Amino acid sequence: MFYNLLYPLHTSFSFLNVFRYITFRTIYAIVTALVISFVIGPWVTRMLKNRQMGQTIREDGPKSHLSKSGTPTMGGLMILIAILASTLLWADMTNRYIWLVLFSTTGFGLIGFMDDYLKCIKKDPKGLLPRYKFSLQIGVALITALGLYFSPAYSTILSVPFFKNVTPDLGVFYIPFAILVIVGASNAVNLTDGLDGLAVGPVMVTAMAYLIVSYVSGHVDFSQYLLIPHIKGAGELAVFCGSILGASLGFLWFNAYPATIFMGDIGSLPLGGALGTVAVISKHELLLALVGGIFVVEALSVIFQVVSFKSRGKRVFLMAPIHHHYELKGWKEPKIVVRFWIIAIILGLISLSTLKLR
Repeated sequence: MFYNLLYPLHTSFSFLNVFRYITFRTIYAIVTALVISFVIGPWVTRMLKNRQMGQTIREDGPKSHLSKSGTPTMGGLMILIAILASTLLWADMTNRYIWLVLFSTTGFGLIGFMDDYLKCIKKDPKGLLPRYKFSLQIGVALITALGLYFSPAYSTILSVPFFKNVTPDLGVFYIPFAILVIVGASNAVNLTDGLDGLAVGPVMVTAMAYLIVSYVSGHVDFSQYLLIPHIKGAGELAVFCGSILGASLGFLWFNAYPATIFMGDIGSLPLGGALGTVAVISKHELLLALVGGIFVVEALSVIFQVVSFKSRGKRVFLMAPIHHHYELKGWKEPKIVVRFWIIAIILGLISLSTLKLR
C-alpha cells in the first residue's frame, strides 16, 4: 500500500524513492509485523483465556505436558493478523504473486480456524474431520496452483538443487505437484507444532531462506549469475517472507518455554501453506524439503509409525511425532527445541549454498 501510494510521488519528493527498493520495504515489513505481534499479543492471549479456549492435552503423551492443559490456543491469530497487515502495508499490491500467497495463507488460516473452533468452542476433540480438512486444503492449493499455472510466461520446469542441467518439465502435472508441495508443507508444520517454540523456530529459518531465494529469483542479474530461474515479480515475495519472519519472531516472545499461548491450527496450517506457496512461486519447490528438513522428518516419523504399527503391530518410535520420542527418552523440552533449531539453521545455510553450488 505504501509503495502504491507514496512511490508515485517520488518525482516531487525525492526521499520517497526509497519505497522503490524491495530491501527497504522488506526490512520494515519485518519490523511492522514484529511490532504488531507485540502490541496485540497480550490482548489476544487475554481474549482467548477469557473465552476458555485452552489446549487439550493428550493423556497418552508425555506426563510433563499435563501442566499445559488450559493454556490458550489459537494464538496463530496474532501471526495471521501481523502477516496480512504488514504485507498489505509494504508490498506492491499490483503484484499477482502477492495476492496468490495472501489467498493461500488466508485460506489455510480459515481451515485452521474451523478445526480449532470445533475443538475449543464446540469441545469436539476430533475437530474438523480429516477427510473434510484434507479436501479443503486441496481445494485452496488447487486454486493457488491453477492461478500460477495460467499466469503469463510462468514455467512448469522444475529446478533441482545442486544440478543446473537437471530441469524436468512437468507440464500439466505441475498442478498436482504444486498441490502436493503446498498441502504437504502445511501439514508438516502442523505436525511439528508440539512443543513450546518448536515449530516457529524452523518457520523463521525457512522464511529467511526463502526471503533471499525469492529476492534473487526476481532479480534478473542475480538469477542469471546464479543460474537459477528468473521469475519476474517474485522478488516482491521477499516482503511477504519478511512479514512471516517478523510475525513469527513476535509470536515467539509469548510462545517461548514455558509458553503462555499456543499457535493452534490457525497458525501452523497457514504458515506451512504460505511457505509451500512461496517455494512453488519462486521455482525452488524441492529446496523446501532441505531447508524445511525438520518438518519433513516430523511428518515422516508419523508416517513410519502408522505404517509400521498397522503392518507389523510394532512402533518405530516411542511416540510420534519424533519430538515426543525424545521427550519419552528423557530429553527436556527446551533441549529438544534448541537442538531442533540448530539443525534447522544448519539446513537453512546448506539450502542457501545450493544457489551457488550448481
